[in-house]
Amino acid sequence: MSPRTHVLPDRNAAVEACAGRIFELLNESLTGREFATLAVSGGHIQDLFEKMAARRFDWKRLQLFWVDERCVPPHDSASNYKLAKDHLISRVEIPESHVHRIVGEVAPQEAAERYAQEIRSFFGLARGEMPAFDVVQCGMGPDGHTASLFPGDPMIDDREGIAAARFAPQQANQWRVTLLPGPLLAAHQRIYFVSGADKAPVLREVLNAGPQASKYPAGIVGRNAEWFVDREAADELESS
Repeated sequence: MSPRTHVLPDRNAAVEACAGRIFELLNESLTGREFATLAVSGGHIQDLFEKMAARRFDWKRLQLFWVDERCVPPHDSASNYKLAKDHLISRVEIPESHVHRIVGEVAPQEAAERYAQEIRSFFGLARGEMPAFDVVQCGMGPDGHTASLFPGDPMIDDREGIAAARFAPQQANQWRVTLLPGPLLAAHQRIYFVSGADKAPVLREVLNAGPQASKYPAGIVGRNAEWFVDREAADELESS
């Protein structure tokens, strides 16, 4: 088992530890710097956002991005932006200009191009260069997907693009916009939060570097990441 895997007794403990580590890294990033950059995911993580919102932090120095987004308006209940706004952004003093959402209400390809261009502009990138987020917070689905990169998606091999529109038939035939492996792997720190017994079989393959690990996007993007998992998700892991 990876030495950077933290197995906590329950979900609440895993959420608390994960939030604490994110802010430890963000505070380190602010040393001698004007701002820190964080990209967050969606899914069932409102409790993680709430733990984050309760932390003391210089929120005016945070630049907030998203790992992925569903192609829905920002007020839609499926929106990752809405999830973060309701449980994090609305509770802290982060300037509106520091919130870099994916514009999910436009056509998927346009949304991906807009997001990639905003990232290039913010980081001052030449075409082909990758942004280096200070912290990227990811999750993993029971099928081993991460961000909106699903098993079998050829974009998992892309190391040149920043963001792309992806159609996810396994997720209610839904269009999404996602960061690609290039920027995810270029991040200074990748933090994974995984909870629930339904994740245990795939988590075993990914964290124990099993023979099937490379077929899961989480097994590729999550390599050399730091993982916070609850006991249910870790049930099939080998002892370190």
